[in-house]
Amino acid sequence: MITTTTNNIEGRPVQKYLGVLSAETIIGANIFKDLFAGIRDIVGGRSGTYERVLQEAKQTAMSELEEKARNLGANAIVGIDLDFETVGTGNMLMVIATGTAVVV
Repeated sequence: MITTTTNNIEGRPVQKYLGVLSAETIIGANIFKDLFAGIRDIVGGRSGTYERVLQEAKQTAMSELEEKARNLGANAIVGIDLDFETVGTGNMLMVIATGTAVVV
């Protein structure tokens, strides 16, 4: 499956548009992650724990988006957009992936 944030794929013209898709993932950040991230905020530096959680959520949303596209008969997704948000009191992370399923 070809995936891209651009609206076209160089050298591969779109033969058929199959529709706009979206996939959402919400993942919790537990108290221990919050504690260690809070310590990072105080002493500075990157929070590897939260980075891993975000990466996991992004990968899950992208995998779901690709699965939905395959089910429609697509072999590519163009115009992908990823949005990252916090949900609730900030201890839930949400990733929304959208894109257009196409046949190239």
